[in-house]
Amino acid sequence: MSTPNAHHPDLPWYKQLNGYHWFVFFVASAAWCFDCLDQQLFILARDNAVKALTPGATGPEQTNYSGWAMAIFIAGWATGGLIFGAVGDRIGRAKTLAITVLIYSLFTGLSSFAANIEQFMIYRALTGLGVGGVFGLAVALVADALPDAARPKALGMLQALSAVGNVTAGLCAMSLSGMDPLVSWKYLFWIGSIPAFLCIFIMLRLKEPEKWVAAKALSKTDKTQSMGSYLSLFGDVRWRKSALFGMLLCVSAVVGLWGIGFFSNKLVAFAIADSLAGQNLSPQEISTAKQWWSAANLIVLNIGAFIGMIAFSKAAHRFGRKPVFVVAFLAAMAATIFFYLCFDERADIWMSLVLGICQLSLFAGFAIYLPELFPTRLRSTGTSFCYNVGRFIAASGPITLGALNKSLSDKAILALPAGYSDAMKNAAELDAFRSAGCYMSSVFLLGLVALMFLPETKGRPLPEG
Repeated sequence: MSTPNAHHPDLPWYKQLNGYHWFVFFVASAAWCFDCLDQQLFILARDNAVKALTPGATGPEQTNYSGWAMAIFIAGWATGGLIFGAVGDRIGRAKTLAITVLIYSLFTGLSSFAANIEQFMIYRALTGLGVGGVFGLAVALVADALPDAARPKALGMLQALSAVGNVTAGLCAMSLSGMDPLVSWKYLFWIGSIPAFLCIFIMLRLKEPEKWVAAKALSKTDKTQSMGSYLSLFGDVRWRKSALFGMLLCVSAVVGLWGIGFFSNKLVAFAIADSLAGQNLSPQEISTAKQWWSAANLIVLNIGAFIGMIAFSKAAHRFGRKPVFVVAFLAAMAATIFFYLCFDERADIWMSLVLGICQLSLFAGFAIYLPELFPTRLRSTGTSFCYNVGRFIAASGPITLGALNKSLSDKAILALPAGYSDAMKNAAELDAFRSAGCYMSSVFLLGLVALMFLPETKGRPLPEG
């Protein structure tokens, strides 16, 4: 699809798009936005769901269950990325995007009907399959369909708009904060099932990009140009190197976000409970306040995410991808340590803004950078491999945090004097959780190592071959 302004790259990116370009951008952004809504609803509902489904477990044990639930979800996510990334290159981005949205919508809704923790984790794994496919497909769709000059900033904006889904999740949780937390988590999962309706619009109008159609036609006559082939991805040193080190780049940020950053709501809940303890509130009032502030924390975090992603996109356009990644990884590590050490009370909610700016800015970089590493016939496969398959490794993050927290917590409690109070125990558990988050923040340094082996792509055309 051409547009009169497509050959004027000096124009703002949004003026280079015609009506159909905007439709593609809208559908891809909406699919990813709803995907992120689903992710964040799970984060907000996870702890209450675990409490409802494991009524006899202690606090540290439930933290451990929460870590496993997160890890299983991420592992399903990784599997979905591996499967649907390749399927998208083979049968088309639009068709496969519709399938993935339906999968994550269906199993999100079914999660609310889980009768025990085992069923809940199965549903979360199946939800992860659908969630895992969306990013690579949406990014490849936009990268192939939009004018080259508009592509980087459009992809940065696509990722930034994911914050809208995240903020919506927080608003939904805030609106339900007055309900019994052992019931409200079910409503959050029902809300997450709504995106299935998006599939109707995808299937009615969305067409496969012309670049993909041409690559598909070539693959039928040239067997060396196979579509969505992992043998082709790893058989050529150009794509193998990009795939392996691109995966490590993503692992660093994904472990940092899903293994540490998205557990910040637990730290907020601890701090809020402590700040409310002296106000003579009922347990129900404290529970409501904790839910409200956890949702508020998520909203502030994602306002920061939007700011950080837009800033990364602009900086990457001006200075190049790799220098901005270096700054962003260092900032993410520093902001995580600062947050875990210093968040103490409600007035510290501004720290979540800083955490969101620094940690989530990296993900705009992935949307811009990853499709620039692979040819059309492997673009969805390679992007999904890097962004999602590394989650098999990243799935260890929540488990590690939970296990490390439990170990540090047990040691701290054993060190307390005989006859210790509940307040002393809670303080020891909180300090253990802070330490666990700080220790794990060193994972962001892995991203700096991966960058050493990856190319700078600023100003270069998308690769082919």
